[in-house]
Amino acid sequence: MIELAAIEAARERIRGSAVRTPLLRLYVEDAPAEIYVKLEGLQPIGSFKIRGATNAIKLASPKSRSAGLVTASAGNMAQGVAWAARELGLTATIAVPDHAPEAKLRAIERLGGRVVKLPYDEWWQAIVDSRVPGVEGLFVHPVQDENVMAGNGTIGLEILEDLPDVDAVVIPWGGGGLAVGIASALKALRPQAKVFTAEPETGNALAAAFKAGGPTDVDYRPSFVDGAGSRRVLDPMWPRAQEVVDDALTVPIAAAAAAVRTLAERVHVIAEGAGALAPAAALAGGAGSGKVACIVSGANINPAKLAEILEGGDG
Repeated sequence: MIELAAIEAARERIRGSAVRTPLLRLYVEDAPAEIYVKLEGLQPIGSFKIRGATNAIKLASPKSRSAGLVTASAGNMAQGVAWAARELGLTATIAVPDHAPEAKLRAIERLGGRVVKLPYDEWWQAIVDSRVPGVEGLFVHPVQDENVMAGNGTIGLEILEDLPDVDAVVIPWGGGGLAVGIASALKALRPQAKVFTAEPETGNALAAAFKAGGPTDVDYRPSFVDGAGSRRVLDPMWPRAQEVVDDALTVPIAAAAAAVRTLAERVHVIAEGAGALAPAAALAGGAGSGKVACIVSGANINPAKLAEILEGGDG
């Protein structure tokens, strides 16, 4: 687990960069639980990633970051790194998979980041290797950097302040940095609360790992849920997941699209595909009954795709 002291220190370090997001009740008739949604799409970059990126980059020495910042991301960590780079007067180079949505790419460029598109397999290898071939600079790992996870864990502190008797928390799983960070805070302060992850059926690597007893390849397929799901759990993240995750839930793509509509209609917020996974899983009963907090991790979705889903499309 990530140490509680590191998460609490991260909270002070990122104050003024990340905002304290609201936890709102999601009222849905016949819902299997009392569902709440943590709206990380309201961050300045439209995603929770500003928390971990800011914490890690501020902790890095000025010398190590002097050549600029580098990351590999489907879009949201990219914006977090680009945001921090702009604040510190540094350059940012971002490797993205070739299916990354244009809305996220435009946001990176607005923040002054340089985008490098890679085929999915090459992009994933950059995450595995913690470097982008041919690009110099401090690599800020989007997942397995403990300082990134500590920044993400500040969400857990906020949930427990707003809903101290929470029974379960559902967290989208992409690489695991969000889930491990939040779960570390929860297990330290409310160990009886269950932690569930949510993945798209097109890339449910953690669910497959739990079934197989270790990381295993899955048939990853790109979808509008671009910020979660992968072809395989990163080896360093597997023992961390085993330590803090109670179960891994799989969400059909159509259910994620339905949750995007529900959030728009009931809470009046935009959610990207990954952000809709946790509410979709909770609405399906995957997290049981009681008080369930769902992380709506981001709001960066292509406008055309959002319009299609709001008109009834399945994603």
